[in-house]
Amino acid sequence: MADVADQGGDPVASTTSTDDAPPISSMTELLERCDDSQLLDLTNHYRQRLEEAIQEAVENVVFVLAYERYFSEQEYKQVIKRTKRGSCAAGSRLLLNLVTEKEPRVRNLIWKCFVKMHHLLPKLEELLKAMGEEGSDLIESFKAMKASLEISAHLKDVQQKHKETLRAQTETLSVNTILMKEKVRVFQLLDRYAELTIISTVRDRTLVEHELLARGRDHEEWREEHLGGEFEKIRTDQLFQNILASKSKSGSSSAAAGVPGIGETTMVQKIVHDWATGKIFQQFQFVFSFKFRDLNMIKDRVTLRELILDQYPYFKNILGEVWKNPEGVLFILDGLDEFKGGIDFADSRRDTEPKHQCPDPEWWCEVSDIVYSLIQHKLLPGCSVLVTTRPIALHLLEKAEISVWAEILRFVGEERKEYFTRYFEDQTVAAAVFKHVKENEILYTMSYNPSYCWILGLTLGPFFTQTHRDPQRVPKTITQLYCYFIYNILKNHSREIENLREVLLRVGQMAFTGVAEKNIVFTDGDLIKYNLQPSQFLSGFLMELLEREDSARSVVYTFPHLTIQEFVAALAQFLTVDPGNIVKLLSEAHSMTDGRFVAGLSSPWATWILEEFLGPFPNETICRVIDWVKEEFQRQIRNAGSMFGKRRLLNTLHYLFESQNPGLAQQTLGSVETLSFRGLGLTPIDCAILSHAIRPCDTIKHLDLWNCRIQCEGLQRLGPALHKCQHLGLGVNDLGDSGVKLVSAALRNPRCQIQILGLNSVGLTDSGVQDLASALSTNHSLTGLYLCGNKLGDSGVKLVSAALRNPHCKIQILGLQTVSLTDSGVEDLASALITNPSLRELKIGNNALGDSGVKLMSTALRNPDCKIQRLELPAVGLTDSGAEDLASALSTNPSLTELELIHNSLTDRSVPALRRLLLTHPSLERIWLRANGFSASGEKELRSLQESRPGLIMDV
Repeated sequence: MADVADQGGDPVASTTSTDDAPPISSMTELLERCDDSQLLDLTNHYRQRLEEAIQEAVENVVFVLAYERYFSEQEYKQVIKRTKRGSCAAGSRLLLNLVTEKEPRVRNLIWKCFVKMHHLLPKLEELLKAMGEEGSDLIESFKAMKASLEISAHLKDVQQKHKETLRAQTETLSVNTILMKEKVRVFQLLDRYAELTIISTVRDRTLVEHELLARGRDHEEWREEHLGGEFEKIRTDQLFQNILASKSKSGSSSAAAGVPGIGETTMVQKIVHDWATGKIFQQFQFVFSFKFRDLNMIKDRVTLRELILDQYPYFKNILGEVWKNPEGVLFILDGLDEFKGGIDFADSRRDTEPKHQCPDPEWWCEVSDIVYSLIQHKLLPGCSVLVTTRPIALHLLEKAEISVWAEILRFVGEERKEYFTRYFEDQTVAAAVFKHVKENEILYTMSYNPSYCWILGLTLGPFFTQTHRDPQRVPKTITQLYCYFIYNILKNHSREIENLREVLLRVGQMAFTGVAEKNIVFTDGDLIKYNLQPSQFLSGFLMELLEREDSARSVVYTFPHLTIQEFVAALAQFLTVDPGNIVKLLSEAHSMTDGRFVAGLSSPWATWILEEFLGPFPNETICRVIDWVKEEFQRQIRNAGSMFGKRRLLNTLHYLFESQNPGLAQQTLGSVETLSFRGLGLTPIDCAILSHAIRPCDTIKHLDLWNCRIQCEGLQRLGPALHKCQHLGLGVNDLGDSGVKLVSAALRNPRCQIQILGLNSVGLTDSGVQDLASALSTNHSLTGLYLCGNKLGDSGVKLVSAALRNPHCKIQILGLQTVSLTDSGVEDLASALITNPSLRELKIGNNALGDSGVKLMSTALRNPDCKIQRLELPAVGLTDSGAEDLASALSTNPSLTELELIHNSLTDRSVPALRRLLLTHPSLERIWLRANGFSASGEKELRSLQESRPGLIMDV
């Protein structure tokens, strides 16, 4: 604890004055009387007020707790980081999260520490007094509420049986391994976990549905950025407020969302298991879990009672007693996105029309009415409900009475590596596969998701275990990866099915219909419709391509992941659709979901492996797809002014990448001079795709990536292509010093063609300028550099000025607005004005130069070697005194044509000097003087000079 303990002194003692009254005695006595569970109940009850009470000095509070060894050094740093990156409120919430996780003895000591600090924080003192006065009564009410949760002996027997049943159903997790020795590997559920993040607004809940490439390496950066502010990490046991701390009797509904394969269903299994083993949610006497894919099988009206007895028949004689205490019941509804029954929480008719109402658990209703009534607390008011869904169905819940919203995040950091370590028995193979994944941006992007990791392990494993596999053929694109995935399955079952191609294509047709109709769950009826007899599951082929799930009412089938369904659908269409219709298919896919796989299947590098079983891919279809990609790119280039057009254009670049056709990329982008994604968020994978498209082309002159939320990782992906652009706009991206270092490397490239470089507001500091300045000294192409909005300070500007003095530097335009430059740093810049014959425009507004700084600039402007044509000095603290000197200097500078002095402190006293300048400087064409302190008469006199100077443009 060197960071904390070495600061010296007792921080608790330092917060307590000897003149103060003794600590709040009633609160101290309460802490002595409370047992562990009562103190936890009190903490939960007063949590919100406690957060508010300590947030104004959260850094001091966590310092004290760390000093007293109640918090570890890591916990101390976590809270400090959260506070600095987010807010004091965020730091306070994290601090209390950590407090509630402590063992009871430490939690009690922390409360005593809070009592000691009461003088430091008025709100804390007020809260502690209230707790001392109310605490005893609250403890008694907690006892009474707990007593009300006690159940009769025969209910307790059924509860015990229910817990044993659920524990047996949920204690293990099966994972298909297919090509390994064990077809299915069974893990203990406790080895799995889900991380949740509270999502606080509807806007933030509208997540990207197709996330195959939306988040990858930047997933961790995103989580770090947002958990520090508006979003908060929570545990599954925090999905429902403790009923002992809540005064509400209406129950609570929570929603948890996650992209396909992220682990919602595993999280539900974990919640049920933890309740059954007494770890969480002990405020609930009974938990009932349902899957929407099972509820889809119910076509007739049904009662809630029948739904429960169908799965848990041992409740038959006691459900009436369970209904008497709805506060003790939790319903879990998993997979709302799979529900085929209509449900609209914005439809007020459900509350008024009897046919849609379900007021009683014995009432015969449609399944959708039961679901609606449970979530809206119309049925068994007081019960709690947890709904899980993919983001695509979150809009259905926007008008629902949801009190907690959560998003499920998975693998970050070393967790990805650990997955492959567990997946492969041979750790050498595990290391080799993970190394390949990590080195390939496309594949690494996928690995944040457990389902994708399973696909990666299954597909890449053979390349590192089978000697006949060519390492040069290891998949590098998503289409290549999925081609090998299907190939492995076909190879595994080539001898047991004669018409393997026909069976696969029929599965693909079913998959395509599912994609078009947004259906991911299939029944025996669906299989029969496509001549896929359910009995074929015994062959093993379908067992590997589809996952079968048996329930009490039905058997359902799903693809292991949504993207596998999309790929098999694209494969079937590519091989069976008339070439003339493939363009229509691509256009529809481009509009509705994603045409990536269709474009990728036009690449022989992807499909050659499948030809062994599927035959040659039709050449006419390949040509049609290639032509469509070229034409679509041209269409989107014309529409790239809108965000929608930019997104479509980016998608087309993804298609180009999947095609792995450099010649196609060159033809497609051959006539394009400008690519602009301004304002569109780009992930690192988007940057990699963009770099891949630009590299073979020599025509792109302007690349505008202003405000694309690019960070250092994304810029690294762009690196190989940066030097090819003549105009490179990277402003308003969080590049930092490390990112700008990558730009400097591009400037040093002997083939660098960059002429205009925008680095406005990219997080560059004086520490990072040195490398950039070094690159400027050797670069021969750069003529315009914009660095405004960076905290360069005088020391940073000094380094830039030194580069400007280098005879190799060709910069003509330099933007240094808002860089924390002062009069102390102007001298070096002024020197550069004299020694650099190229510099034509200097923008140094919104810096605290004052009259003294402007005077130094004036000295340089008098020098005949100074060739400045445009000088911008807005908001630099210039007064009448400095204006006199500036006007005098400029009158001897014949090159100046434009001068900007807005937002300074000039008054009518400056008018004579400005008058002399305008009348004696014939080359001055424009001058900006508004937002100063001129009187009406002063402004009038200045405007009158335009009559003496025809062509002069003046803004007063």
